Amino acid sequence: MERNVFDILEERGYIDNTSHEDEIRDLLGKEKITYYIGFDATADSLTLGHFVQIMTMVHMERAGHRPIALLGSGTTMVGDPSGRTDMRQLMTKERIDHNAKCFESQMKRFLDIDGGKTIIDNNANWLLDLNFLDFMREVGVHFSVNRMLAMDSYKNRMEDGLTFFEFSYLLLQSYDFLVLNRKYGAIMQMGGSDQWSNIIGGMELIRKKEQKPAYAMTFKLLTTATGVKMGKTAKGAIWLDREKTPPYEMFQYLRNIDDADVKPFLKLLTFKSLEEIDELSNVEGAEINKAKEILAYEVVKMIHGEKDAEDSLNAARSLFSGNKDSENIPSTDYKKEDFSEGLSIIELIKEIGFVKSNGEGRRLIQNKGIYIDDKVVEDYNHTVKVEDFKDDKLLLRKGKKNFHQIKLV
Repeated sequence: MERNVFDILEERGYIDNTSHEDEIRDLLGKEKITYYIGFDATADSLTLGHFVQIMTMVHMERAGHRPIALLGSGTTMVGDPSGRTDMRQLMTKERIDHNAKCFESQMKRFLDIDGGKTIIDNNANWLLDLNFLDFMREVGVHFSVNRMLAMDSYKNRMEDGLTFFEFSYLLLQSYDFLVLNRKYGAIMQMGGSDQWSNIIGGMELIRKKEQKPAYAMTFKLLTTATGVKMGKTAKGAIWLDREKTPPYEMFQYLRNIDDADVKPFLKLLTFKSLEEIDELSNVEGAEINKAKEILAYEVVKMIHGEKDAEDSLNAARSLFSGNKDSENIPSTDYKKEDFSEGLSIIELIKEIGFVKSNGEGRRLIQNKGIYIDDKVVEDYNHTVKVEDFKDDKLLLRKGKKNFHQIKLV
């Protein structure tokens, strides 16, 4: 059988599960299909974990298939219980709509939405005005409560309490698939491996109601070698929004991943050929750092552009070689008078984005994670003064690799 995009996705390690493997492989080789991936708008930025889904859409788009990026403003009003031990915090409609707009803006960097190769839609268009009784008569009758309770997404919540509100999520996502099938001819839903039950629900609904084939495919979640999922709620999530995760910080994160993560990350997050990836990653010792550098450069280049990738690379190399005055190191300008009476170290590291809160700052300093010009900060009550600067510059470091220069102007 001739190779097609299914083989590319499989070889690069994206695919976790499929509903009808042989049929799907055959379909992707013989036809140009429409399919969708859903993105619930639970934050105002996509993450590096989402970027895996974006990469699969780019592979599919290049192969001539038509992705639908479905913004989940409707389903976000409920919240997916999959993988949760508690109910998601409810968000206002205004916040959800704002988040969805942020997602759309980010997606347009990678997918040909304006040119029509990828469709973008929002399930709020059909979910917000649903009539409950009509919906239950059309959709609810096709779902077995006994079967739903056996699903991990619900079973794991039974002990702590599962609301009917959350219980409805599977029906809503399944209905999305049915709507997109009728509206655009979508015949497959793809998503993260934690979405398997939800995706199967929609596939079976189409087969029952429309008497037509429909398919499901899930992808492996982006995890480190230690099994930590890189999601929106994970501590230290890597965001695609440069204000939440600056390009240099993203570069440093990828440059410092475990050796065991290099090969899978190169396959999932770049378009480097498998032959080149093998050559880069099948090395030992310090040589693997070259592959990490290439990984970091390629990802930052795709997400933020070539200039940010070059600046991040030069900054990382400058710091490695001991040049702490490099113009490529992230920096913030302050006025001298800002430090005339001393500025709290916690306020300073909050302002430059090292931490999000006073509590996080105190914990970091107590764990000896903040340095001023290579000297560890011992006291979280420490204040930074004008006399601490050398040539109007001061270098802050978080952990081993995260640097930020403060300049007096």
